[in-house]
Amino acid sequence: MATEGGIAKAAKKLRLGQPTLSTQLKQFEDNLGQVLFERRKKRLYLTEAGRIALDYAQEIFKLGDEMLDALNDRLREDRIEVQFGILDSVPKHLALLLIQQAQTVQNCIVSIQEGRADLLLRELKAHRIDLLLANEAPPVMEGQGLFARRVARMPVVVCGTKTYLPLKKGFPASLANHPFIMPMGTNRLRADINHYFKMQNIRVDTVAEVQDTSLQKLLGTHGTGLLPLAKPAAEDLLQSKELFVIGELDGVYEDLWLVAGERKIQNPVAAHLMRSFKVEGSS
Repeated sequence: MATEGGIAKAAKKLRLGQPTLSTQLKQFEDNLGQVLFERRKKRLYLTEAGRIALDYAQEIFKLGDEMLDALNDRLREDRIEVQFGILDSVPKHLALLLIQQAQTVQNCIVSIQEGRADLLLRELKAHRIDLLLANEAPPVMEGQGLFARRVARMPVVVCGTKTYLPLKKGFPASLANHPFIMPMGTNRLRADINHYFKMQNIRVDTVAEVQDTSLQKLLGTHGTGLLPLAKPAAEDLLQSKELFVIGELDGVYEDLWLVAGERKIQNPVAAHLMRSFKVEGSS
């Protein structure tokens, strides 16, 4: 009733008769010795006592979900299960590193859910995932009930195929008017890159914007344009000489964060990673 605004809607949702629900509410208020709702203009509104009761009820339901999640984690094939959320924009090799470190902590089954930050934060708060790997910190308003730790700060370099090697000379001014494969405009890294070029008075030609760094690297290796990447994300292609570092964007970094929800019962693998996960080669 607190969320539906009336007896009729609440009864329909609960599949109860309205008289039955009204009687149960009256009995509950009598037991508490408090009035939980007041009627105004044919709608029910929570009293101060009702708001307090609702807060406790939501906490009870939240703990119940945590209990079921914890039991399911620990009873599946004698191995604990850990659920990770990973932003689409996080380089795949960093997701691999998180999975590998999880499996060194304990024999576990790893489930991965990829998607946008807002959706994954919702899943984290609902305890449907244990840990979120993100390349941006949670927004202030979303941060309530969440813990975040920066696990890496990675310098950003401009990479390209062998064709672009002459641009090393005169970097970064040499980048002017050359094609770039950029991260999406909603990405924090993109804002930092745009600011860098603005401060350097350099205008580049953005020919593609992508969310997934794997696609960004694929386009880069096929010569579509230059790409700004966190250096560890490009390491495999640099070693194979499919891409080359043209130069480093001084003062531009991509941060990597682990985000966990506030829980009474912590997943032990997730809790260990929250303390110990790190990316080699980053500050």
